[in-house]
Amino acid sequence: MKIDVGTPGHREYLVHVPPGLARQNFRSGRPARPLPVVLALHGGADNMTGFEKKTGFDALADRHGFLAVYPDGFAFTWNAGDCCAPARLAHIDDVGFLNKLIDHLTGVGLADPKRVYVTGFSNGAGMAYRFACESAGKVAAIGAVSGALAMTCHPARPVSVMVWHGTADHNVPYDGGGHRDFNDSRPFPPVGKAVDFWRRTDHLSPLRADGAAGCHSTGHGDGGVEVVLCTVAGGGHQWPSDASRRLWEFFAEHSRT
Repeated sequence: MKIDVGTPGHREYLVHVPPGLARQNFRSGRPARPLPVVLALHGGADNMTGFEKKTGFDALADRHGFLAVYPDGFAFTWNAGDCCAPARLAHIDDVGFLNKLIDHLTGVGLADPKRVYVTGFSNGAGMAYRFACESAGKVAAIGAVSGALAMTCHPARPVSVMVWHGTADHNVPYDGGGHRDFNDSRPFPPVGKAVDFWRRTDHLSPLRADGAAGCHSTGHGDGGVEVVLCTVAGGGHQWPSDASRRLWEFFAEHSRT
């Protein structure tokens, strides 16, 4: 599908609607009730179609009754602040694109504005961070997989955050390092810096084991806000096999107040 973002050309995205809900609700042009929506942002050198296949969110959407939406970046990238070219060099307004997409989905009655979730991989994870930093009022929770918070961040309200990262990630190292872009030799900050930032911003307790293998949680704070870190021991720069399921379980626990 295509959406006009007020600039030359257009932006594209895929929407997966659970088949039963599509048959039941779309004869009248809108669902009987707005649905939760997960916006899934692909990594660099990928696109919306590839990420749809990679994550398996469609099957989860069918099972749990939410919209799975896959926006397409600019030239296979997102402008995530300090990363990544060519979207960064072209000054693409990806925050504006995602805002317009969310406004469209909620405006036509498809998506519940209180249950909007954004997740992404690598460059897409950085974009999820940026969206929460600049449009916190639009999102209930985000999920960042193998990405870094590599920009100044001033969210307008608390946001629940789930972070997934492998300890053997050489592209975006767990303990920091590498280069932010081809023309920016500054290292990516460590995963712990992003987790601590969101924990402090959300006024939450230190992390503690939450019962899931490799995951630690702050527990729920005021308004139900929570930060979770899932560390994949020996994991590389990839989407973990159970990340989609557990991200949805995390999202389902949070709504925007």
